[in-house]
Amino acid sequence: MKFLGNVLATIVGIFVFTMLFFFGIVLIGVLFGGEEESVTVKENSVIELNLEEIHNDYAGKYSDPWVTVFSDTKQIGLTDVIDAIGAAKTDENIKGISILNNNSSLGMAQSKAVRDALEDFKKSGKFVMAYANTYSQKEYYLNSVANTIYLNPVGDLDFKGLSSDLLFFKDFQDKTGIKMEVIRHGKYKSAVEPFLENKMSDANREQITALLNSIWNSVVTDIAKSRNLSVQKLNEIANGLLARTPEMAKAQKLVDVVAYEDVYHNAIKKLLKVDTKDKYETVSIADYTRKFTTTSIPSDAKDEIAIIYAQGEIQSGEGDVNIIGEGAMRRSINEARNNDDVKAVVLRIDSPGGNALTSDLIWREIELTKKVKPVVVSMGNYAASGGYYIACNATKIFAENNTITGSIGVFGILPNFSGLTNKMGIHSEQVKTHENSGNYNPFAPIDEKFKVVTTEGVEQIYKTFVSHVAQGRKMTFAQVDAIAQGRVWTGSDAIKIGLVDKIGGLEDAIKEAARLAKIKTYNTQNYPEYKKNFDDFLENLPFAKTKERLIKEEIGEENYKVMEQIKRVQNYKGIQARMPFEISIQ
Repeated sequence: MKFLGNVLATIVGIFVFTMLFFFGIVLIGVLFGGEEESVTVKENSVIELNLEEIHNDYAGKYSDPWVTVFSDTKQIGLTDVIDAIGAAKTDENIKGISILNNNSSLGMAQSKAVRDALEDFKKSGKFVMAYANTYSQKEYYLNSVANTIYLNPVGDLDFKGLSSDLLFFKDFQDKTGIKMEVIRHGKYKSAVEPFLENKMSDANREQITALLNSIWNSVVTDIAKSRNLSVQKLNEIANGLLARTPEMAKAQKLVDVVAYEDVYHNAIKKLLKVDTKDKYETVSIADYTRKFTTTSIPSDAKDEIAIIYAQGEIQSGEGDVNIIGEGAMRRSINEARNNDDVKAVVLRIDSPGGNALTSDLIWREIELTKKVKPVVVSMGNYAASGGYYIACNATKIFAENNTITGSIGVFGILPNFSGLTNKMGIHSEQVKTHENSGNYNPFAPIDEKFKVVTTEGVEQIYKTFVSHVAQGRKMTFAQVDAIAQGRVWTGSDAIKIGLVDKIGGLEDAIKEAARLAKIKTYNTQNYPEYKKNFDDFLENLPFAKTKERLIKEEIGEENYKVMEQIKRVQNYKGIQARMPFEISIQ
């Protein structure tokens, strides 16, 4: 037995030594080795714009070198891409940009930002070309900025307007005995409506209709300008499905050429004056972005503007590039506030909200910061509910026309299984020392006194939320309450009711921050820097398949999204300041 123990100990020791040796060699190589293989941009080159792997505005940076070593080092953010497109405008080696069958996961505000960058790029006289086998509405919106749009002869273009589908679970709860106990404030706070009703309320239908119409109007206005068509004509096309085939899309002037991809590439060769038998020079947007970020001349300006990215749902804990955590956000804002070189802060928000307490803690950091330096908010795809909570007290707020914002309201969800357990013959009893000493028991009907206390908590947070908005936006409580109640707005509507100051993107917000700080030359510094532990490091090993990827492979992308929605509801802890529903533009 002792011999077996010694053998096992030896094996474990050898394994640990091997792993430490391997990781040590890798780390030393990264820290002291040469730079990543440089990207060469040859003369007469075309940038291939593929945004499929771009998800966030900010790619993130980490304090732990191990995480950096074993994470995807090629990851770049959308803001990096947009800066690179701006650089390509004056790069003599770059002659144009080619958009090839681009199926991205970008939101509408992000697509708008890329679109604006491409519009600016075209002012140089360089071309933007686009080809796809099929165009979804979202991808067509981005691709419509091109000088010439190609579509595969057997492909299709989806152009029919927007819709939203909601599922309701009231009868399901009654039949199964699984019930979601809901406590809310806000007649538009429809995140919980599927658990209370079997059909959509008039208030929810009103806000969704207004939201979809506002987004659609923003989309067709931009397309109309690029394609030299009227908004009325585009609506006729959508209403009658008049672009459902490639030839019909061409007849309606939504695309320019119906042809296969080889014809598209030959057209680019002609623009470059390259023989059709030869290949033309290309560089991916990822490679070009990395080259731009590593070779661009840094400013010698001492003054800085801190750009703090708040991406994802708001939760407790550290956070990462997909989660707005209390740790990383409060630490970043505090660092920017106490850094004398930082003259202004730009908070870039892309969030549907989340934990109300964490939202309030971040709000407090912004409140302290704006007393000593300007804080300008730039809203991306979403800045709703908790996302608006952390924005409302900024010095200035910018949003895109199709940004989803507002949703000033709170709710709590308590899953209750007493109906199910009773059907199965399982009963629950609770012993307590005081009348209100018991915790919430999901296996017993909700205690009315507990419900009253919880409702008081929801109402108090709602009052605090509205009061913060009123203070930050220089409005009365009643004025905010009238436009709150959990209702969501687009940026173009939010500016009319005082929730937003100006329409514009991140670059506009940075320029405004510089103006408010009274500085003309400056550097920008990106935050947060995330702290990761050893478990996080192991999850980022390049040869390890993530749990997410494995599940997606087994059940499919759409089923995974449904599972994630259920999982998120189950993980709601504490009172929530969260968007009333999810919206996905395809």
